[in-house]
Amino acid sequence: MPEREIPLPTVLDPRGRTIGDEERAAVLRVLDSAVLCSAFGAEARSLEAEMAALYGRPHAVACSSGTAALHLAVAACGVGPGDEVVTTPISDFGTVAPVLAHGARPVFADVRAGDGNLDPDAVQAAITPRTKAVIAVHLFGGAADVARLREVCDRHGLPLVEDCAQAWLGEDASGRLLGTAGDIACFSLQQYKHITAGDGGLVIADDPERARRMRLFMDKGWDRSEGRIHRETGLNYRMAELVAAVARAQLAKVEGVVRARRAAAGRLLAALEGLDGVRLAGEPVGHAWWMFPLLVGDNARWAKELAAEGVPALPGYLERPLYANPAVPGRAGLCPRAEELIGRTLLALPWNEAYGAEHVDRIADALHRAAGRVASH
Repeated sequence: MPEREIPLPTVLDPRGRTIGDEERAAVLRVLDSAVLCSAFGAEARSLEAEMAALYGRPHAVACSSGTAALHLAVAACGVGPGDEVVTTPISDFGTVAPVLAHGARPVFADVRAGDGNLDPDAVQAAITPRTKAVIAVHLFGGAADVARLREVCDRHGLPLVEDCAQAWLGEDASGRLLGTAGDIACFSLQQYKHITAGDGGLVIADDPERARRMRLFMDKGWDRSEGRIHRETGLNYRMAELVAAVARAQLAKVEGVVRARRAAAGRLLAALEGLDGVRLAGEPVGHAWWMFPLLVGDNARWAKELAAEGVPALPGYLERPLYANPAVPGRAGLCPRAEELIGRTLLALPWNEAYGAEHVDRIADALHRAAGRVASH
């Protein structure tokens, strides 16, 4: 079989996941306990303690998905009807769904052309008296400019929420862990993320009051220390014990996953040095490599050429900016740099901790051959 017809390891393939004996034992441990609801079990609470320790923040709350994690953050920031939340147009719908669910309006600030992350100057320009929070996404695992975003938020007295769904153990240029600069940081355990429990989310924070509000919102506003009293509005966003047990086993592996992704990415970066017409989107320092993002001249053509080589690639990552979706209020032309990235220059390669030298070299060879065909077209 030609090499191009042999699929690369993916997150939908046992070869591309770190599921093993630890996860099997965790599931059986919960089944043997007969306690599958986290309101009564120990797995979700243990996961929270382990997550807080990993990131060095005092509070962590487990919930049912990465979208739920962002919903907890939005609720803890006091967002309500008529309020505005400034965020990026290049992200999953889960970034804005909680804002819309609270009757608020997502306000989209443009991104930096070099990496697709929020432009702090655009965030500054988007803030109004109705702004209640800023949500920054660390796109593909590369750091948004959290230092400057922190300055902007502090200047206006706004909480900064970090969406770290794609950035497990990523770092900024100073070496600071992504997820430790914002008031709240949100993480995902969905199938496609660095580690997975199928679905699941985690939030971390320093402020005990915000943590209290997130825990209440996660459990229908029920303060279980005081009987059946629902003190605040909330939803059932509890993480199931089976999910939490698998997540604990996965969390113990996340450092190795990121280390392997970084090693493979370093090999590809070296192989692409001097290749005309293609460069990394962003900076490699501290990158968590959820995907391998490139800047090219014609992303649709590049994706077609790579597909012919058996290498998957997403032109633009999204089909359209978030505000161009029918469910989200917005208009074409709102964020021209984001639209240029999606429509023409951004090419996202799926990345995986199971990539060995043979996989990386195959991808590099495909990129070199594609570059030659694109240049001669």
